[in-house]
Amino acid sequence: MTSTTPTVLVVPGLRDHVSEHWQTLLAARLPQARTVPPMGREDLNCADRINAIEREIAAIEGPVVIVAHSGGCITVAHWARTTSHANTVRGALLATPPDFDSPMPAGYPGLDALQAGGWLPVPRERLPFRSLVAMSRNDPLGEYVRVGELAGAWGSQTIDLGNVGHLNPASGFGEWLQAEELIRELS
Repeated sequence: MTSTTPTVLVVPGLRDHVSEHWQTLLAARLPQARTVPPMGREDLNCADRINAIEREIAAIEGPVVIVAHSGGCITVAHWARTTSHANTVRGALLATPPDFDSPMPAGYPGLDALQAGGWLPVPRERLPFRSLVAMSRNDPLGEYVRVGELAGAWGSQTIDLGNVGHLNPASGFGEWLQAEELIRELS
């Protein structure tokens, strides 16, 4: 018998494991959560990340709510184009997706590296499940208007978080308690 309470699948962005990141803290608090293993900024193979999501989703019995951050949002959009498990997803919280079509700040992968890793072009098809894009007005990795256009292409609802930077420890975020409220809305 499968559970009707969704499992939260956490999909990190282009980072290594960060213990103080809101996604890490969220996964530790939730009784039914799994995390796609982080691959870091050195391994930019998009197909490997898509396969990692597919493996995790396939291992979950019952419904799923995806919680992705940054590059994880782009990974989810790529994954949604090829998966046979989209029907198990009740919804996806996509927090501060980056604009991979524009040059990134220093310390982040360049357009050539993103292209070589299979990230470009960024999918702009409607996602096959309900989604909510949480947007920042001062995100150094994604201009508000451009992220809004991406959310529109995905058919996502949007929520304006205000000036939260990239919603990560570097922007002053460890805990992001609003995530749990948004997950409940998607459940």
